[in-house]
Amino acid sequence: MFARFTEGARIAVVRAGILALDAGRPALGADLMVSALAEVRPFALASFTARADDVRERVGVGDPRSLLATLGIDLDAVRCRTMAGTDDPLLWSLRRSRVRPLRVTLYGPLGRLPLAIHASKVIEVAAWRPGPVTGERLLWGLLADPANGAATILADAGVDLPALVREAGIPIRRAA
Repeated sequence: MFARFTEGARIAVVRAGILALDAGRPALGADLMVSALAEVRPFALASFTARADDVRERVGVGDPRSLLATLGIDLDAVRCRTMAGTDDPLLWSLRRSRVRPLRVTLYGPLGRLPLAIHASKVIEVAAWRPGPVTGERLLWGLLADPANGAATILADAGVDLPALVREAGIPIRRAA
């Protein structure tokens, strides 16, 4: 499935998977995709003003660096030694189950991680139109489903959602 993804979009999905694995989550959720987009920024959208730290705080994935530093542990050094090269997007793949077509799984050197239903919807919406899957298309997938909480996370982080939707070219469904 990654064949149509731009490099930035692929890096964002892989980063979301690594965040989920680091947090010990059983599945990759849409909230971590928002966090990964805020970190990676696979687009040049001026109206996407959310900072990675603000989103991480709202998603509930804290940064354990300060806690571990009090114990004398440098988390960055540990990760460099144990996870060297595992964040290379070329080592990861995104596959749909042949038996259960709605089930999408992210596979990589750190293991496999199923996508939660809302995260699967993000991928489906992003890949719906022909052409490359970009960071803007991932953002469209996140904002297309109000039940996944992405819009709330971004609004709480200070993003002007109507301006972001206009700038990203996300189609708006008008009430009849």
